[in-house]
Amino acid sequence: MILLAEDSEDDVLVFKRMLGKSKLGNPLMVVRNGEEAIAYLKGEGQYANREQFPLPKVLLLDLAMPKVNGWDVLAWIKTQPDLEDLLIVVLTGSGQVGEMQRAYRAGAKSFLSKPCRTEDLANLADAFPQYWIHTPLAPPP
Repeated sequence: MILLAEDSEDDVLVFKRMLGKSKLGNPLMVVRNGEEAIAYLKGEGQYANREQFPLPKVLLLDLAMPKVNGWDVLAWIKTQPDLEDLLIVVLTGSGQVGEMQRAYRAGAKSFLSKPCRTEDLANLADAFPQYWIHTPLAPPP
C-alpha cells in the first residue's frame, strides 16, 4: 500500500493518473497534510481500523504541507522503530541538492520530482522492487 501525503489536489490527480498508467498495483491512500500522515501511521482517530487503513509499505511525502510539514513527519518517523522498513520517497518541486541531502539524512530513501511521470515510478519500482506490487500485462486477445 502507498500512502501519499500531498496537499495539492492537482498533484494528487497527476500521481493517481501516473500510477494508473504504470504496471504497479499498490493500493493508494491519500492524506492532505503532515498531521493526517502521522495519525495514519499511528493508527489513530479515523485511521484506527488497520484492516481498512493498513500500514503502508511506501510513503510518498510532500515536504511543504500545512499543519505539520514533511520535515516534521520525517523527524517523527525517525523516532518510530516500527516504521524503520517504510520506504520514504520525498516529493519535491525544487530538486535542490541541499534539500535532497537533508531529506536523505532525515530518513528518505529516494526522491520524485513533481509532477511525477510514469517512468519515474517505474525507476523507483526497479530500485526498490520489494515494496511494489506488479500487475501482469493483459494477455493479447
